[in-house]
Amino acid sequence: MMIPKPDRHQDMREALRALCAGFPAEYHRKHGADATYPVEFIEALTRAGWLAAMIPEKYGGSNLGLTEASVVMEEINRSGGNAGHCHGQMYNMGTLLRHGSKAQKDIYLPKIATGELRLQSMGVTEPSTGTDTTKLKTTAVRKGDRYVVNGQKVWISRIQHSDLMILLARTTPLAEVRKKSEGLSIFLVDLKTSIGNGLTVKPIRNMVNHETSELFFDNLEVPAENLIGEEGRGFRYILDGLNAERILIAAECIGDGYWFVDKVSAYAKERIVFDRPIGQNQGVQFPIARAYINVEAASLMRFEAARRFDAHEDCGAEANMAKLLAADASWEAANACLQFHGGFGFAEDYDVERKFRETRLYQVAPISTNLILSYVAEHILGLPRSF
Repeated sequence: MMIPKPDRHQDMREALRALCAGFPAEYHRKHGADATYPVEFIEALTRAGWLAAMIPEKYGGSNLGLTEASVVMEEINRSGGNAGHCHGQMYNMGTLLRHGSKAQKDIYLPKIATGELRLQSMGVTEPSTGTDTTKLKTTAVRKGDRYVVNGQKVWISRIQHSDLMILLARTTPLAEVRKKSEGLSIFLVDLKTSIGNGLTVKPIRNMVNHETSELFFDNLEVPAENLIGEEGRGFRYILDGLNAERILIAAECIGDGYWFVDKVSAYAKERIVFDRPIGQNQGVQFPIARAYINVEAASLMRFEAARRFDAHEDCGAEANMAKLLAADASWEAANACLQFHGGFGFAEDYDVERKFRETRLYQVAPISTNLILSYVAEHILGLPRSF
């Protein structure tokens, strides 16, 4: 049986699998153990055009949608890799594509398409506000032909492997706006000229090989022409990026889920205990089967969310639900895979423990499952706000 089943994206899947086969488990295992960035793998994806999938053809991309981008992310994780090293290129580029000026798109998109520039980071989260985005404290004050940025961000990924960053900052004080979602603006920050000139980066070591940092802004000057869209409307713009991010993360979890199900199914057929394969026992079969069913269901929600995003329809609910269903399904599959590998599940050479740690992240980020439940309760079911 082929997991996932063949579908209308099969040509893409086969091409991606052929590329990923050149980077086997030991490649990703070594980078995981050494906490290093898989440069060769990302460069191969870039050369093949996969990271420019959503960029229009006139800028050198493939003019595909988030649906196809989600398949790219899924197949990377399905192959045993970690799309967290490059997924930012997809959803951050979408913010520039949807809301940037013609001049900004003409300058940056062709270079992003070729890989000359990487736009892999988004600066939103802060230490004291977390997911309470409208209360962020980083400010950007207009002074002539530039904005001066002061504040702090945390858990900002891939800074050391990016040239550009999408930054959300408050341009109008919270006390001076009618709605708390107003007065926030988005900027495109040139990291190469900013680091050491008002921007300080402090790496955060963590339990997975996921390069993330804390950022400190001390009178960082950003050219006014790097403002994306209209001043004060950045919160609405960033929601597009956040919905895309959640859909792509869902796809990665789905890829993980298939990897775990495939891995444990193969092992359960071969592992003999008490003169019979452990996969013959329903106590082993049922958790694996349930995990597979839930991954399949999450995949359907992912495709519906991506379809709505590509059609420019409201997709907030679907993006959130896809992310929750996929994160839960991959974590369920991860637990079954580790459990039925027994002690071997903890051995690095089996890759289970590495993928187990990687997929656990998505119960927490980019938004925790509890906050998704709160969102659905309040905004879809009409229940009283809980916070």
